Amino acid sequence: MKQKLDAIDRKLLELLQKSCDLPINELAAAVHLTVTPCWRRIQRLKDLGVISQQVALVERQKVNLGVTVFVAVRTRDHDLPWLEKFRATVQAIPEIVEVYRMSGDVDYLLRVVVPDIAAYDQVYKQLIRQVPLSDVSSSFAMEELKYTTAVPLNYAAG
Repeated sequence: MKQKLDAIDRKLLELLQKSCDLPINELAAAVHLTVTPCWRRIQRLKDLGVISQQVALVERQKVNLGVTVFVAVRTRDHDLPWLEKFRATVQAIPEIVEVYRMSGDVDYLLRVVVPDIAAYDQVYKQLIRQVPLSDVSSSFAMEELKYTTAVPLNYAAG
């Protein structure tokens, strides 16, 4: 369900997407509110599920995860038991950080972060050992041109 967000809500979300640990007094000043109403708005955004969680983003290179692999998966199985097994399998492999069910020729697209090709091979073997797949195609990212966790807020209902 779309939530009604006004300009102050959108500005708060914009600021929090850049740094969720900004002091409440700085956030309040940036949106021209006093601290208590600003805090209440943030709590409301949390209660509505607009803010789903606040996390620390880890620099992958600093923790030896410099290789990103995009994995296109095709399967012949499209039943619910297979999907539940696939979901449980990918959720249990920490190197698989994103998974999408796709339209078109590819059934699922995975983003995997690993230190090197050998580590990816271990992830690949773990995946195919646990779930029947008809085709797995891996593409290694050569350069990251843009990465953000921030979503555009210009579509938020006002």
